[in-house]
Amino acid sequence: MQGLIGKKVGMTSIFDENGKNIPCTVLQAGPCVVTQIKTKEKDGYFAVQLGFDEKKEKHTTKAELGHFRKVNTTPKRKLVEFTGFDEGQVKEGEVLTAALFETDSIVDVRGWSKGKGFQGVVKRHGFGGVGGQTHGQHNRGRAPGSLGASSFPSRVLPGMRMAGRTGNEKVMSMDL
Repeated sequence: MQGLIGKKVGMTSIFDENGKNIPCTVLQAGPCVVTQIKTKEKDGYFAVQLGFDEKKEKHTTKAELGHFRKVNTTPKRKLVEFTGFDEGQVKEGEVLTAALFETDSIVDVRGWSKGKGFQGVVKRHGFGGVGGQTHGQHNRGRAPGSLGASSFPSRVLPGMRMAGRTGNEKVMSMDL
């Protein structure tokens, strides 16, 4: 899989030919510098390491500085290996931009979702709450309800949807 490293710049919206408003995410894909090419002879596998987003030298270790000076580039904040490139397709120190992709090509976007911390079952799993708020209902409207049988198996079964940390997960968006 060929790829580039990027970051989210913002949001906008566009209108299609029918006048429908479509929300869009604006990404900055590249420029990425080829910082290292891993070979089967030296590393045991073939991959291309790309670097993205400038970083100050004072926040970079001496080992990283040597790694970046080897390809005559400034320190980069993010390094990622891609295995989809063919051998000889790119050279160390080469700068890759979004021109790598063809027009109207299908692209998979992968990233990390926004972390929301510890959340209850209503926000985390979309539970509707128990009953209404009348007839003596006290403070159990957003509670998860029963967690399982009390006598057998006398434990909470794996996969039970409960409150917990939400977000900060790797997600992928495929736009067709």
